Amino acid sequence: MVAPRPPHTLSVAPMLDWTDRHCRMFHRTLTRRTLLYTEMVTTGAIIHGDRERHLGFSAPERPVALQLGGSDPAALAECARMAEGYGYDEVNLNCGCPSDRVQSGSFGACLMATPDVVARAAGAMIAATHLPVTVKHRIGIDDLDSYDHLRHFVGTVAQAGVTTFIVHARKAWLSGLSPRENREIPPLRYDVVRQLKADFPHLTVVLNGGVLSLAAAQDALTWADGAMIGRAAYQEPYLLAAADRDVFGEDGVPVTRREAIEAYLPYVAAQLAQGQPLNRMMKHTLGLFAGQPGARHWKRTISEQGHRPGAGLEVVEAALAGVPDEVLGARPQASGVLAVS
Repeated sequence: MVAPRPPHTLSVAPMLDWTDRHCRMFHRTLTRRTLLYTEMVTTGAIIHGDRERHLGFSAPERPVALQLGGSDPAALAECARMAEGYGYDEVNLNCGCPSDRVQSGSFGACLMATPDVVARAAGAMIAATHLPVTVKHRIGIDDLDSYDHLRHFVGTVAQAGVTTFIVHARKAWLSGLSPRENREIPPLRYDVVRQLKADFPHLTVVLNGGVLSLAAAQDALTWADGAMIGRAAYQEPYLLAAADRDVFGEDGVPVTRREAIEAYLPYVAAQLAQGQPLNRMMKHTLGLFAGQPGARHWKRTISEQGHRPGAGLEVVEAALAGVPDEVLGARPQASGVLAVS
């Protein structure tokens, strides 16, 4: 009998312009247990902007975490309170994004240079909500890339009450590399994250970076408390279909690609009725058939017809018609031996 596993066991990373509420609803057709994250939302956008647009989500998306961008303790605390009111399961502070826009606002990865600032911000969030407050960060930035600095950062923030750290196992260069290059060029250093877990055994340490499959996630779970999958979960979302069985140890048969789309269509129809364009929901499904016969037809049909005014579910039906039945009805094979604690 496998004991129930916590949500952080497997999660999908927050990804700007990708992990919106439509994406999360689609991912939910593939996995019930995997923890999903919002895109990073700045405190200013929430406090001064369209609150419902930034915070609203549908109950079936849960478990879902809100990722915040900011550094002002009062603003972060206010947004944490709002997150609880909206029904989120967690609020996460971004200390890992290296983009110029984030740096100009003095948050994201540049916060790794000021652990005391992060500790004050996290402490204010913890005092403002009953939700778990977590931090996502890099292993270092620029020349602040020693293990001693990382250990000091985590230790300082942990003293404020944070118990879960999601660690992207690459450093970030705040100048000279684009955000995309910062996801690819700095080498992965899993050994650093392993050492962090060894030095802080009482903390929940989640590995992020380079986790491209459920098998890789299962391997990470032999020493980390969780694994976070990023772009692979978006570009090849069907890998999530076996997560509940292979990672969380649940009984049941993973959904087929056809079943996933059929489960998603009522949501798509409801959004169309509210005036949302078809491509806004369906763009998140473009990788569903990656590597399979019919993948090109699916992507081309959705991409070329989904943006047209008045496009509806007939576009999805036309896209499905070009995918062989044996692909639509196939189920994932076991991705590996179930990782158990």
